[in-house]
Amino acid sequence: MRDRKRWRQLTVWLHVLSSAGWMAQAMALCVMLATGLASDDPAVRTASTAMSLATDGRLLAPMAGVSAFTGIVLSAATPWGFFRHWWVLTKFAITLVQLYAGIFLLSPQLAESAVTGPAPAQVAGTALMASAIAFQGWLSIAKPWGTVRGRRRGGGTAPAWVFAAAVTGGLLDLLLALILGHPAPLLSIVLLVVILAARRGWTDGRDRVPGSPL
Repeated sequence: MRDRKRWRQLTVWLHVLSSAGWMAQAMALCVMLATGLASDDPAVRTASTAMSLATDGRLLAPMAGVSAFTGIVLSAATPWGFFRHWWVLTKFAITLVQLYAGIFLLSPQLAESAVTGPAPAQVAGTALMASAIAFQGWLSIAKPWGTVRGRRRGGGTAPAWVFAAAVTGGLLDLLLALILGHPAPLLSIVLLVVILAARRGWTDGRDRVPGSPL
C-alpha cells in the first residue's frame, strides 16, 4: 500500500510537471512565432522558425505525449475513471483534440514555415493550445459539473507496478526525445496497451484509494 501510494504520487507529479512544461513550451512557441511574424528581417524570421521547430521536437511534443500518457494512466488506474465525471471527460476530450492538432496541423506547418516564415494561424494556434492547457489545470483543481448522468463512481486502484511503469516509461520517452530531437513515444504506447489490458483486474470496486488524475 505504501509503495503504491508513493508511485501514484510520483505519477501525479510527472503529469503535473509535463502538463506545465507542455503549456510553457506552447507559450514559448507563441512568442517566437509572433516575433518572427512581426519582423521584416529575414534572419529573425528564419531564427524564430528554426527555434520553434527545435522546441516542438525536443520539448513540446514529448511533454504533450507524457502528459497525455500519465493522465490516461491516472484515469484508468484510479476510481475516477474516464467517463464518470464531467471534468475528467472534458480534460480527456481536450487532450485528444490537442494531440491531433499538434501532430497533424502544428508540426507540419512549422516545417513548412522554415521556408515560408511564420503564419498568423500558427501564433493563434499556439496561444489557444496554452490557454486550453491552463483551462485543464483549472478543471483539475475545481472539479466542476458533478458526475455524468447514469454513471457512478467506482472501480479499484491499480497495483504499484502500474504507476511505476507510468513514471519510468514517461521519463524514458522524454530522455529519448531529447536525444533524437523528435518524440518517439514507443515505450509509452506499449505500456499503455499493457495497462489498459490489465485494467479489468483492479476495477472490481475493492481497495479504493482516493487519487485525483490532475
